[in-house]
Amino acid sequence: MKEIRWHGRGGQGAKTASQLLADINLQEGKFVQSFPEYGPERSGAPIRAYNRVSDKKIRVHSGVDEPEVVAVVDPTLLQAASPTEGLSEDGVLLVNTPNSSDEVKDETGFTGKVITIDATKIAEDAGSGYANIPMLGALVAVLGTEYEVAESEVSKALSKKLPEEIVELNLEAFEAGYEKLS
Repeated sequence: MKEIRWHGRGGQGAKTASQLLADINLQEGKFVQSFPEYGPERSGAPIRAYNRVSDKKIRVHSGVDEPEVVAVVDPTLLQAASPTEGLSEDGVLLVNTPNSSDEVKDETGFTGKVITIDATKIAEDAGSGYANIPMLGALVAVLGTEYEVAESEVSKALSKKLPEEIVELNLEAFEAGYEKLS
C-alpha cells in the first residue's frame, strides 16, 4: 500500500487533486482512499489531503502519519506545515517551487529524495491558473501510473464541472507536469 499526503491551502485544489488521484487509481483496478483533513478553515488556510492506493482491500481508516510521498502544492507550507513530518528518508518530497532540490533540502532539513517542479509557472503558461493539476501530473509520473488512464480520468472528471476550453487548458498543464518528471 502506498500512502500519500498532500499539503496545500484552502482553495488551491489539493483536495481535488487527491480525489482525482483516487479516481485514476480506481480505473487501474486498485483499492483507493481519498480524504481531506480540515476544520472550519477559510480559503487560504493550510489543509492536508490523503491518499491510500493498494492492490488489496484497505482496512486502515486513519490519517496518514508515515507517507511514502508528500506533495506540497504551496511552497510557503514547507516551514508553516511541517510536510516532512513522518516522511522517511526513503520517501519522496514533491514540491511546487522554482527552487532547486538542494535549496528545498536546506530549507526543510529533509535528506531524502526531493523533487521540485514549478507547477505554478506550468499552470500559468497553460492558462489553467491552478498548480494542483500539474502537480497531479508530476505525481502520476512519480508513482509510475499509466499516463493514458490518468489523462482520461482527469478529462472526464473536469468535464463534469468546467467548460471544454478550460478542461483543455488543464489537460495541457497536467501533461506538462507529467512530462517534467517522466
